[in-house]
Amino acid sequence: MLLKLHVCFLVLQQVLAQTSTSTALADSAPTEPPSTQTGKTPALGWNTWNAYGCDINEAKVLAAANSFIDLGLADVGYEYINIDDCWSKTTRNSTTQRIIPDSTKFPSGISSVADQVHALGLKIGIYSDAGTATCAGFPGSLGMEAIDAATFNEWGIDYLKYDNCNVPGNWSDSSQPEGGDWYNSNSAVRYRQMGGALAQQSRPIQFALCNWGNANVWDWGARVGHSWRMSSDSRPNWSYITSIITTNVAHLSAVGFYAHNDMDMMEIGNGALTTQEQRTHFAAWAFLKSPIILGTDLSKLDDTQVALIKNAELLAFHQDITNGSAAHPFTAYTGAPTTSPPEYYSGTSSTGFHVFIINTSSSTATKMFKFSSVPELGQTGTWKVHDMWSGANLSGTYSASSSFSVSVQAHDTVAYRITAV
Repeated sequence: MLLKLHVCFLVLQQVLAQTSTSTALADSAPTEPPSTQTGKTPALGWNTWNAYGCDINEAKVLAAANSFIDLGLADVGYEYINIDDCWSKTTRNSTTQRIIPDSTKFPSGISSVADQVHALGLKIGIYSDAGTATCAGFPGSLGMEAIDAATFNEWGIDYLKYDNCNVPGNWSDSSQPEGGDWYNSNSAVRYRQMGGALAQQSRPIQFALCNWGNANVWDWGARVGHSWRMSSDSRPNWSYITSIITTNVAHLSAVGFYAHNDMDMMEIGNGALTTQEQRTHFAAWAFLKSPIILGTDLSKLDDTQVALIKNAELLAFHQDITNGSAAHPFTAYTGAPTTSPPEYYSGTSSTGFHVFIINTSSSTATKMFKFSSVPELGQTGTWKVHDMWSGANLSGTYSASSSFSVSVQAHDTVAYRITAV
C-alpha cells in the first residue's frame, strides 16, 4: 500500500512539474500579433513541394517565377514563389549557428535567388520547422528562432512556411492546456516564439503556420500568424477535396482579414483529377478564402488549367479588400437535404452577392435554390445573375420568391454573382 502511494505521489509530481513548465513557457512566450503590412488577403503563389519534393534547385525556382510572368499569373495577383523543405545543408554553421543553403542546389545562394525573384516584381518564401529538424531531416528552428528570423530577413524573404515535424516530447501537447486556452499550449508557444522573432525584423514576413490542425490552431492562429494549416498534406483526389472543405466549414468564424484557414496547396495539374474536380478545387479554395498556393510544374499546365487558375472573378472574391469573410453554407430551400460537405454557399464582396454550388454526387444533378433563402438577399428585391466562370450575364431577372435551377456535372462547382436590378 505504501509503495502504491509513493508511486502515485511521484506521478503527481511529474504532472505538476509538466504543468508548471508548460505554464512557465506560455508566460514567457512572445505575444506579438502578426504583421499588418502583409497577409491581409489570402496568399497567392506557388510552392516547390508538390511538384518536386526534395529534388529542388534554384533553376526550378526561377523557372516558376518566370512562368508567373509568361502565363500572366502575376497579372492576376499571384506573387509568392515559395521554397519548401530540403533547401539547406544538414548542419548549421558551427560558428554563427546559421542555417546554410545547399550550395549544390542553390549555388548563387538564397539571397541572390531572392533578388532575382524580386526583380520580376514577385516575392519569395522559404520553409523551416518548429521542431529540432524539418520533416526531411534538415535543421529546424526550435530554439534558434531569433537567428533564423534574422537570417531570413537578411536574405530578403517575404513568406515563411513553418512546419511541425520532429517536436521533442516536452514540447508537444498530450492534453488541453491548463485553463483550456490552446494559445498557451506548447504547440502554440513554439509558433509564438517564431512569430515574436519575425516581429523584430525590418521586413514584413507573412507567417504560415503549418501545424496540421493540431492544438485547435483555428482558435489562436490569428494571434500568431496569417494562416494556419487545417490538416495533413493535400492529395490530388476528390476525397481530399471534400474532406478538407468539411473541416474548413466547421471553423469559418476564424476567417477574416489577416486570418486564413489553410486547406493546403493546390493539386491542379497533379494526379487524375477531372476538369470538374479541379474547378471545385479552385473555387472552394477561393470562396472559403484559403491561401491558393499552386503545387505543380507550371510548364506542364494546359490552357484549360491556366484559364481556371486565372479566373479573374473568383480571384476578385478571394482577394476582396472590403469583405474578409469566407462564403458560408446556407439552406437552399425549405426541406433541402443536408450533405457533407455542404453544397450551397453564399457570400458578399465589393461587387455584389455570391452563390456557389458544389455537386458532391458522382453524376450530373440539378441544383436549385430560392433567392429568399440566400441570407444576404433578404425577402424582397429583383435580381440578375452573372456566371463567374464564363463572365456572362444570364438572361432574365428574378424576384425574391423565385427559384433558380441549374444542371451541374459530377463533382463540379458553379459560381454566380447576384446584383440588384
